Amino acid sequence: MIEGMSLRERKKVQTRHRLLAEAMKLFTERGFDQVSVAEIAEAADVSKMTVFNYFDSKEDLVFAPMEEHIGDVARVVRDRAAGESAVAGVRRHFLSAIEERDASVGMSGSSVALGLLQLIQQTPTLLTRAHAFFVRSFDQLTDVLVEEGEEPAIARIAAAQLIGTRNALITENHRRLLAGESADAIAADAVVLAERGFGLLEKGLGDYATKAA
Repeated sequence: MIEGMSLRERKKVQTRHRLLAEAMKLFTERGFDQVSVAEIAEAADVSKMTVFNYFDSKEDLVFAPMEEHIGDVARVVRDRAAGESAVAGVRRHFLSAIEERDASVGMSGSSVALGLLQLIQQTPTLLTRAHAFFVRSFDQLTDVLVEEGEEPAIARIAAAQLIGTRNALITENHRRLLAGESADAIAADAVVLAERGFGLLEKGLGDYATKAA
């Protein structure tokens, strides 16, 4: 937490947040491809070199807040309770995230979240990067299932279904948010749809990858 950090650490966190905020403001106003790193640095009152000290590329200024969620599904499956299937674990986590209005499942209607979503959808290079996030999530989940002793080819099939179902649900949440509905307004429907989606998946995978007691 910020309160427990040294002055130097707090300044680094503040600089990172300022860079992200200024970048998003410029990207939203003018489009991702029309904004240079130098302009972001100027807006944040730092040098261009400072930007690259915090972020490896301009794309990272968009995706940095999402990085921490790449391994969400893999972590949930790895940490699920004994006797709980992979499907049940992912469904439980997803429903909890809806309740918490978590942006990682498309349930944040904040202007920043919506601006970020629109920016990604309107920028081919960012869409490509977003797809890479999907692939990394899939790979991490596959690795967890294989580590537990599942057959690699079947683990990939199961991971594709779990990640695919989750992403389809998130896409529907995004669609409704971008259409002007609020997260609170779509939450009940999002729960129903998630229950249906994971219910269908559960019928297909059954008790596959149920963690041993």
